[in-house]
Amino acid sequence: MMKGICTLCLILFVSTHAWAKEVQSVEVKELAKSSASWDGNLLPQYPEGKPEVTILRIIIPPGVQLPLHEHPIINAGVLISGELTVVTTEKKTLHLKAGDPIIEVVNTWHYGKNEGTLPAEIIVFYAGVSKKPITIKQGQ
Repeated sequence: MMKGICTLCLILFVSTHAWAKEVQSVEVKELAKSSASWDGNLLPQYPEGKPEVTILRIIIPPGVQLPLHEHPIINAGVLISGELTVVTTEKKTLHLKAGDPIIEVVNTWHYGKNEGTLPAEIIVFYAGVSKKPITIKQGQ
């Protein structure tokens, strides 16, 4: 019985050690952390209601400009590929390249445009409330 327990201890030690070695190779890099959006304005409080997280993969072809819109909720993303320029109605501008994070403006009219030659692909995470819009286009 003792031999079985020692064998089990040895197996646990070896497997734990291998797992620890694997974990040591994991790399974590903080892309963004802020209480303000990219234009410097403080982010608003989270809205009351049932939380709803939305994750979108948006691909903007070269030469395309999105319509003027605003987000009533906090959202953030990472440009996966291409280039993207974000412009507010106050003419504040942010130029993103592949790998860049963005903490998006909230309750601010803006648009994005792809001035590059490749599609701009961005993954965006929205911290919203059930049955409430994440984006409002001008004129809606």
